[in-house]
Amino acid sequence: MTDDQSDAGSEKTTDSTTTEVDDGDIPSWSESAASKIVTASAKERVFISVAAFLASVLVGSVLVYLSGLVVDCPSGGFLGSCYNPFLVYYFLFVDPFIGGFNVALVMKETVLLLFTGLSVAVAFRAGLFNIGSQGQLVLGGLATALALVFVAPLAPGGVLGTLVLVPFALLVGAVFGGLYAAIPGALKAYAEANEVITTIMLNFVATNLAFFLISTYYQDPESGSVQTVAIPEAARLKPIVPFFEGAQFSIIALLLGLALVAGTFYVLANTAFGYDVRTSGLQAAAADYAGVDPKRLVVSSMTLSGALAGVGGAVYVMMVMARYRTGVPALGFDGITVSILAGNNPLGVIPAALLFGVMKAGSLSIDFSLGVPKQLVGVLRGLVILFVAMPEFFRMLARYTPYGPDADRTVATDGGEDDG
Repeated sequence: MTDDQSDAGSEKTTDSTTTEVDDGDIPSWSESAASKIVTASAKERVFISVAAFLASVLVGSVLVYLSGLVVDCPSGGFLGSCYNPFLVYYFLFVDPFIGGFNVALVMKETVLLLFTGLSVAVAFRAGLFNIGSQGQLVLGGLATALALVFVAPLAPGGVLGTLVLVPFALLVGAVFGGLYAAIPGALKAYAEANEVITTIMLNFVATNLAFFLISTYYQDPESGSVQTVAIPEAARLKPIVPFFEGAQFSIIALLLGLALVAGTFYVLANTAFGYDVRTSGLQAAAADYAGVDPKRLVVSSMTLSGALAGVGGAVYVMMVMARYRTGVPALGFDGITVSILAGNNPLGVIPAALLFGVMKAGSLSIDFSLGVPKQLVGVLRGLVILFVAMPEFFRMLARYTPYGPDADRTVATDGGEDDG
């Protein structure tokens, strides 16, 4: 081999060495997917949600058809199956909008979920997992019912009584719900207790405490159920539109829920407190560097979250039951899914709560009208929730992976982003 050939070989070796790419610099498919999920635009996320919804309907239709093949029915049914998937989804999504009572039922469920969905969303935006909205709603509702019963003899009647009692009841619900949520907030801030564990345990405490207080001290003597006496007429949120007459739905409660949605969105987007909440939820270290008191923020965020749930409890008492009765529906737990569907965006809580309301109202008539077991209807609802919620859930998780967009940059103290 000549010297020229040797030099050429050396150059090739050098070139190949310098152009060699470290496999560690190439993002894996999981890293790339995580980054794409987090950085998806609003239009892309809407498209993903719609596609996921259609996929859930398709999978559910196949499941309904196959389930009908193993059931005996007098007629042949739909292509040999006793269950017609088209009719099932008609009753699940279309029938709830036919007739005033059905629409009122949809709106009742939607309104109640606005409060618990907002409650969970506020906590999630602060990086906290408030699984205790159910307990906060329960105590807020109980405190509201008892307070209204006690002040009823002192309150004026008619419209003036309504103008006094309704704001008073909402304030009581917010105070007691907020104070109850402040307990796990303080435990998180000052004792480093996991808020998921403490809020779950406090759900059981709230439910059993309400049962004990009512059954022992505040039981309605004329009822066999564990419930308080009825709240005064002036404090009840009644339908004011004849179209909804006879249903447990109030336009006033809807307007209140929408006002809280707008107010919460404004607070989170345009106030110093909202900036602190968002910054702390994204990067606690950056919030601490910016001068945010992390302990105080945890307690205040949980308090606000619980206050929203407590208002939901007050509305539940005044609009639905006209008293407090044990066996409150799992509105707080449904609010977790509503918040995830909404991407923890207060404005997104509105369509997410509406979807829940439609499915809850529609599922009530499927068993009666079509003979489809309620367990199968529950599976269909679960499929819709699972398919639609999972993209946003993975997006939330991906934000905290080493490959998310927040991994290599910090939040600047002026609200911008620092790449270095």
